[in-house]
Amino acid sequence: MDDRVRAVYRLESGYALDHAARVIAGEQSSGTFVAVPGETAELRERAGARVERITLLEEVEQPTLPGAGNDGSGRWRRGEIEISWPLGNFGPSLPNLLATVAGNLFELREVSGLRLLDVHLPAAFVAAQPGPQFGVGGTRALTGVAGRPLIGTIIKPSVGLSPEDTAALVAELCQGGIDFIKDDELQADGPHCPFTARVRAVMAVVRDHAERTGRKVMVAFNLTGEVDEMRARHDLVRAEGGTCVMASLNSVGLSGMLALRRHAELCLHAHRNGWGALSRCPWLGWSYVAWQKLWRLAGADHLHVNGIGNKFCEDDDSVMASARACLAPLRPEHSLLAMPVFSSGQSARQVAATWQRLGSADLIHAAGGGIMAHPGGIAAGVASLRQAWEAAMAGIPAETYARDHRELREALARYRA
Repeated sequence: MDDRVRAVYRLESGYALDHAARVIAGEQSSGTFVAVPGETAELRERAGARVERITLLEEVEQPTLPGAGNDGSGRWRRGEIEISWPLGNFGPSLPNLLATVAGNLFELREVSGLRLLDVHLPAAFVAAQPGPQFGVGGTRALTGVAGRPLIGTIIKPSVGLSPEDTAALVAELCQGGIDFIKDDELQADGPHCPFTARVRAVMAVVRDHAERTGRKVMVAFNLTGEVDEMRARHDLVRAEGGTCVMASLNSVGLSGMLALRRHAELCLHAHRNGWGALSRCPWLGWSYVAWQKLWRLAGADHLHVNGIGNKFCEDDDSVMASARACLAPLRPEHSLLAMPVFSSGQSARQVAATWQRLGSADLIHAAGGGIMAHPGGIAAGVASLRQAWEAAMAGIPAETYARDHRELREALARYRA
């Protein structure tokens, strides 16, 4: 069985693509800018990266990124390359895999554009990672929601509420029928809303609601911080009867996420804030398809994927590719999947297209303003999303279903595309 890690890139270079690919392979394995005595043929055979495939796509007259070299032709070639590494170079280590497939290669003079499109991992590497502890099935079991998406929301205003204000809003959301609530990523442990006070105030109303109704709403408390802080915050949420915590992935890093996952007994909601800096340029950074694999292996149970018709710059095709990637097994024997979280400017208006394009109800549909700003109030906002999903999954146009469902009708009027 193949024990090599394989990475696929979109490459732009002012040099022949085979030359640029060889430079990348050398830089990211045994080589450097000049031959050294210790790099024998035997060592290169054992530890060197290999260029597996090169596909030339086009040539352009200007480089995408500054500082790149050129072979004198005044042309820049674009193509797709695949490079592989022996697993023995770094072992089953996610942080060191990251340094290999997404390290210094972005800075090479031979590179005027480089984007990691995908990474294919050996079974031995996948098996050595903790992976999601709950995933889709565990999240459904914890919330008691089956056969439909979880309807979720974000605490808004994002910051500025006290613990008591937050708890009062959560109480209203619970009463309104919400399934999932998350802190905004900007709300962590500030002096105006300390983490401990917020958790205790919120969980008191969540427990009260559960005792009265039999439904425990899942709340993702943002515990982002240093490793010891995250462990202590996790333990507080667990002691208070919570079921979920949230971490900002780009803030805590792979090592922080791994440490949290190995400690955790709660569902891990993973926020991708900062993702745009890694992805927005088509000739630099990462594809979400590649990026989400590392975070799933590190233990993310939920992963944000933006949303259809979102308020950001990402197009719908990209959003759907991201969601489908989260629901695709990394290997047949690694069946736990991360639940995609649709958010960013969402309301009942986007439901039909989301269902039509994804074809799965395994998602969290999180709407902040799409619930909070509903003209009928919070309960009506929750109802409008649930009604929109009922209509979409039954194959009924939202406008038709809205004739007999006031909350959906008001949402469609309030939230214009």
